[in-house]
Amino acid sequence: MSPALALLLGLGLLAGCGADAATEGGCRFCHRGLEHVSASHPGCTECHGGDPQAWDKRRAHRGMFGGKNPAAPEAWEQTCGRCHPYQLARVRSNLMTTNTGMIRNIQLTWEGEDGRLYAARGEQAYGPQGEPQELAPVSELDNLSGELYRKFCSLCHVGQESNQVWSGSHGGGCAACHFPYNDNATYQGGDATVRGKWPYSADHRLQPLPGNDVCFRCHNRSGRIALSYQGLNDGNNSLVPTRGGQPGPRMIGGARNATSIAPDIHHEKGLECIDCHTSRDLMGDGYAYQNMYLQTEITCEDCHGSATEAPRSEPIQRENDEATRESRLYPRAMQQGEQMLLTAKGRKYSNVFVEGDKAWVQGKRSGRLHESKVITGTPEHTIVGHERLECYSCHSRSVAQCYGCHTRYDLGQMGMDFIKGRETPGRFSETEDYRMLYPFPLALNQRGRISPVTPGCQTFVTVADRRGETLKDEYVTSFKGRNQLRFAPFFGHNTGPRAIGCSQCHADPAFLGFGQHVVEGASIEGTLLCEKSEEKPLDGFLTMDYGRVRAFSAITRENSRPLNGAEVKRVLAVNQCLVCHDDPKDAIYQKKLDYRRLDACLERAGAAAP
Repeated sequence: MSPALALLLGLGLLAGCGADAATEGGCRFCHRGLEHVSASHPGCTECHGGDPQAWDKRRAHRGMFGGKNPAAPEAWEQTCGRCHPYQLARVRSNLMTTNTGMIRNIQLTWEGEDGRLYAARGEQAYGPQGEPQELAPVSELDNLSGELYRKFCSLCHVGQESNQVWSGSHGGGCAACHFPYNDNATYQGGDATVRGKWPYSADHRLQPLPGNDVCFRCHNRSGRIALSYQGLNDGNNSLVPTRGGQPGPRMIGGARNATSIAPDIHHEKGLECIDCHTSRDLMGDGYAYQNMYLQTEITCEDCHGSATEAPRSEPIQRENDEATRESRLYPRAMQQGEQMLLTAKGRKYSNVFVEGDKAWVQGKRSGRLHESKVITGTPEHTIVGHERLECYSCHSRSVAQCYGCHTRYDLGQMGMDFIKGRETPGRFSETEDYRMLYPFPLALNQRGRISPVTPGCQTFVTVADRRGETLKDEYVTSFKGRNQLRFAPFFGHNTGPRAIGCSQCHADPAFLGFGQHVVEGASIEGTLLCEKSEEKPLDGFLTMDYGRVRAFSAITRENSRPLNGAEVKRVLAVNQCLVCHDDPKDAIYQKKLDYRRLDACLERAGAAAP
């Protein structure tokens, strides 16, 4: 045996990749110590392409798929999709890839729709009813909402690599979720040729089941659900020192200071994001939806039941059922015949099942079993009049709310268009007035249910031309034909086992949409007033003047609206009962309330007085 061949075989034993050394010796020679991707991905060139026989770097890397990232969308067909066509077909039309809902909602609240449905990249897709759809590329959306998406929002969609955001960087395509980055997007694995360089994932190991740190990289802005779920808040303190003269206790992307709040009860119990959310929530089901709530298939009732109906379930009937195929990666794989709980769309969960007359949730990565308590029939959940309440209307501990978003678009400056891949005229900057977590307003959502709402979008737009002259000054954009601010139905992912107290919701007008306020007789006056209006509070959408309730901001999403005057008065009237009957299990709440009963009691008391 020649010394060169002996050296090559020795390197093969030391290398992390498991392909045959005779066919991929060139890769192994330079990238010794590189971690195995997984047992089912043994080679290098199957995913990366290139010339495994070449010993020169330039020749070896020639023809590589997707450059550094073979999972990028431009290489999908040749790489991931070649072995995983089912997953690729779903991901292509998934909202995380297309961002169709985000683009549409920006359009609705900035300029209005133009009859086309846009996506991050052009795509042929199918709508929820199986109808063909053409998703136009957002590069063709030539207005402020298109610019805002391309220069701000687009960095978080999974088709776009983000590599310069502290604690928020991620790869493009499949790698966005399955190859997690560290805080500064540098490789820290065993390959000395790449160690410390960026932008790379922290190591070369594929994660088939992503952890919460992966979700955090994108979901720490806008709704901030990754922050709220883990018990973090990037409130109004910016980089104000909180401990030992230093910002903290945690620094996150955008030079933000995250402090601690009570986490979601599911996080406290050890449940990760993927333990509740199905693969169809995250990767899509093959259909293109226009809003996130349409793609999401889970609800609280799936596992906990509703006031009147227990969770639904069906047995696994076939050995190739999706629940059995997906659960092969879990510590406990589901078997044919097991009774699985169903999602709101009637599909089986792959990790939530019935055993011993109880509902159990298996941690997909940990294998831990968590009992899901069923609330069906319990008196506190069968209060008459609460039929329209979402579970999280009462059980949310907090809801992130950002008030007064002042957005400036300056055509005299260049801004990076992440979709087009180059700088173009027009740069955005933002400031905000106020941020809070509690109390939070309630309104009717797209399901006709009462749920928390949060500003979305509450934007004041300033536009300056190339010479710096102001074209629009703190302009409130038009929505449904009126220049008005907007709130949007929202689930904050910060639930607790104890509900908000009855007297808080029924006696504090802030929960009804009046914002911070002063009650004066039959009037409720807002106190956090917008500089553009002396009458309309910034943190609310209702006013009451001598008993008359008026809405001045819109609730976005189809069929959504604020509570009307009659509903507001019924909610506040219950506070009279709560003075004596403060227990939600009280029998009087199991029947329709007589709002005049208190008057009768007072009249009897008056007649009996001497």
